[in-house]
Amino acid sequence: MSFTLWFTGMSGAGKTTLSKRVYLEIRRLGYRAEWLDGDLIRANFSQELGFSKRDRDINVRRLGFISHLLNKNGIVSVVAAISPYREVRDTNRRLLGNYLEVFCDCPLDALVKRDPKGLYKRALAGEIPNFTGVSDPYEPPLHPDVHVRTDQESVEESFAQVMANLRGRGLLLPEDQCVLCEYCEEDETAWRSWLADLGYCR
Repeated sequence: MSFTLWFTGMSGAGKTTLSKRVYLEIRRLGYRAEWLDGDLIRANFSQELGFSKRDRDINVRRLGFISHLLNKNGIVSVVAAISPYREVRDTNRRLLGNYLEVFCDCPLDALVKRDPKGLYKRALAGEIPNFTGVSDPYEPPLHPDVHVRTDQESVEESFAQVMANLRGRGLLLPEDQCVLCEYCEEDETAWRSWLADLGYCR
């Protein structure tokens, strides 16, 4: 059974790290799956879009439609994208049907302290317009399927919550009933390095 697992949250909240961990595990268990990282998809499908509400909504709808096509062909879609507006996330839920939302929750003060790229510092100084959580709103999910608090939990603790939820819904079989695959993080890194060489990502 295919489904879409959608990780939403503010920049730096841990969406990419956690979604990648879950995606690699789903692949290891032998499921056909794809990981749609918001930055990679924006770079290749939404180059013309900025960061206005309209443009953000278009980008999130595109991610939803790509996920729909993947699910239609029996492929699990794992999405990591800020997707700040509730209405368009709900539109995707209606489109996809088998859609689970993972809210990567991290308060602004913790994000400002983390800030590995210095983006929040620049946004708070007014140097980056339309920055989610600072000069642009983030509308948190009202009823996420999984709610992880990444300022309080380790990646492995959050990962365990997501996997337990998927198994509890019958979307993933127990490991002893799966045909395991050797796909691993090194394979994903090599593929992305190849894409970078071709100019499809940084």
